[in-house]
Amino acid sequence: MRKTTFMAAIILLVASCGKTEQNPLLSSFDTPHQTPPFDKIKAEHYEPAFDVAIEEAKKEVEQIASSKENPTFENTIVALDNIGEKMNAISGIFFNLNACLTDSLMQDIAQNVSPKLTSFSHAIYMNPQLFERVKQVHEQKATLNLNPEQAMLLENTWKAFIDGGANLEGADRERFKEISIELGKLSLTFDKNELAETNAFELHVTDEKDLSGLPEGAKEMAAMTAKQRGKEGWIFTLHYPSMGPLMKYADNRTLREKMYRANSTRAYKDNEYNNEEVVKKITALRLEKAKLMGYPTYANYALTDRMANTPEIVNNFIAELHEASYPYALKDKKEVEDFARKAGLKGELQRWDWSYYSNKLMQEKYALDDEMLKPYFKLENVQKGVFDLATRLYGITFKEVNNIPLYHPEVKTYEVYDNDGSFLAVLYTDFFPRESKGGGAWMTQFRGQKIVNGKDQRPLVSLVMNFTKPTDTKPSLLTFNEVTTFLHEFGHALHGMFSKCTYGSTSMDGVSRDFVELPSQFMENFALEKEWLDTWAVHYQTGEKIPQEYIDKIKKSSNFQAGYASDRQLSFGMVDMAWHTITEPVTEPLVDFEQRAMGKTEIMPLVKGSAFSPAFGHIFAGGYAAGYYGYKWAEVLDADAFSLFKQNGIFDKTTAESFRRNVLEKGASENPMTLYKRFRGQEPTVDALLERSGLKNL
Repeated sequence: MRKTTFMAAIILLVASCGKTEQNPLLSSFDTPHQTPPFDKIKAEHYEPAFDVAIEEAKKEVEQIASSKENPTFENTIVALDNIGEKMNAISGIFFNLNACLTDSLMQDIAQNVSPKLTSFSHAIYMNPQLFERVKQVHEQKATLNLNPEQAMLLENTWKAFIDGGANLEGADRERFKEISIELGKLSLTFDKNELAETNAFELHVTDEKDLSGLPEGAKEMAAMTAKQRGKEGWIFTLHYPSMGPLMKYADNRTLREKMYRANSTRAYKDNEYNNEEVVKKITALRLEKAKLMGYPTYANYALTDRMANTPEIVNNFIAELHEASYPYALKDKKEVEDFARKAGLKGELQRWDWSYYSNKLMQEKYALDDEMLKPYFKLENVQKGVFDLATRLYGITFKEVNNIPLYHPEVKTYEVYDNDGSFLAVLYTDFFPRESKGGGAWMTQFRGQKIVNGKDQRPLVSLVMNFTKPTDTKPSLLTFNEVTTFLHEFGHALHGMFSKCTYGSTSMDGVSRDFVELPSQFMENFALEKEWLDTWAVHYQTGEKIPQEYIDKIKKSSNFQAGYASDRQLSFGMVDMAWHTITEPVTEPLVDFEQRAMGKTEIMPLVKGSAFSPAFGHIFAGGYAAGYYGYKWAEVLDADAFSLFKQNGIFDKTTAESFRRNVLEKGASENPMTLYKRFRGQEPTVDALLERSGLKNL
């Protein structure tokens, strides 16, 4: 996931921080590569820093808007792209920490500063003098002799003004402002509620008999969690490294059911953290905003700059893949159900049974299990394998350093150098779960790449994961899924680190949602390649290379239940599109709405009281609204792209250089399909994906 941070924070009037020279956020960062001075920053620094930075940015806006010079590309469009350097730097620090090292104070800061930052954006896009200058430059675009990146910046700036309400007047303009401010607050509330619910649940087991079937590593981690909380026995939480093994291995069906119900009712209980009304308010306000802008639905409004630029294209794409996937999903379900009955299951196969019996079926069919593979996937070895892969493909190198300030003791930092020895980026890694961190995995940036005063400002990239923690007796041993997650997020990191753009708006942060997942999902392909696994996967105790038979089994099992997996992923996209193609606010129960949206994908019995949307952070707090389909869309691209590597050799430097030059370096500097075709020489079709997934010719 490519994480989008929220432009938000609180005013805390702290006299000791009132002076600019005392606030580290308002001074030049006297650190290696101008990295954030986390060792000096405190929560009370953020308010005065945001206050000063916003005021400075407002003055910059006014200077451009009131200029007596005729508007040009440089003095208007480029000048706008450079506005708010200090504000953006502070935002890049604060909102990233609010996602991975938050507390109630940080969350309150986010809630209260959100309106200030949203109001600042309105001061840009609803400034009539500024809009007139942008309009004049835009009208001259055919005669300006702009290069492709400049043309893209101009078009994106024009569109940002239009989408930001520049053409609105009177009451519509004021309502647009109110909606934008409220949406910012609601997204933060959604995130806060989901995290609170995740942290509130614990499954406390006191009888070891109830842990039958669980691997020793999972039991040890649960015992460690209980000890840390001052309790006897074992504690399992809703963080995936804890929940996942219980759902997959626990013979105790009651425990699996408790865990499933807890996870599927997050932020959907009768308490202060219930997100149902938050979801309805967000979608109603998004709809109202779209209508103010002249669009029938929010999806119509949001998709205009995507590769799939209309709801019809997206829905047809989802329908095409669903038609191909659903028969296989039914086949997968029957296979698991038949196996479960032979294994003694009484009654209907339930959702809390799926991982358990599916895993046992895979063991029977392929003699393969995560516990067999984990000893070969020690985190440090996986990281070395991933770094070395980047070195082999692109010639870049990684140097761990200890002189860069950290925001948490578990974080590590690396200087990344290009193949010519020049400095490329700083990379932060933050691998393990904690209560102050959101769930999932993502890549983000404390600072993006662009040209500043003629110099290339290199990015500060961060990888945030929730991997299995080390225990007292074992290092962090990853599941195969966690290995692919590492590759996925590292693909995003390469996209950020390789950026070679002139403007901030045309670098990686501007890439459309249905193209930004290509570099990440492309990297996942290497997890199935013997040539790569052979270079690093060794047993953490014996040093023995991963057996060839294990690699063969990984390959053979790669499409195990691919129909079910595809069907489930498509259901998420259907729910997303349903919420964002409403034409009237939703008043019915949330679960009823969800079931109508994704009912055609359902192959398992419904679980009363559970809901998906209240914890669907991607679309309600993560920037993927009307964009979740992008994961499947990018699968089409990555399958087609990797087929060229398979044809030329997975480590072929010429192919890798072309991918870097035409995709990874370009950010949003050109049309994404133009970039893709320049690399691949053709437009992609779903055929490569269906072939790779085994979803053809049932």
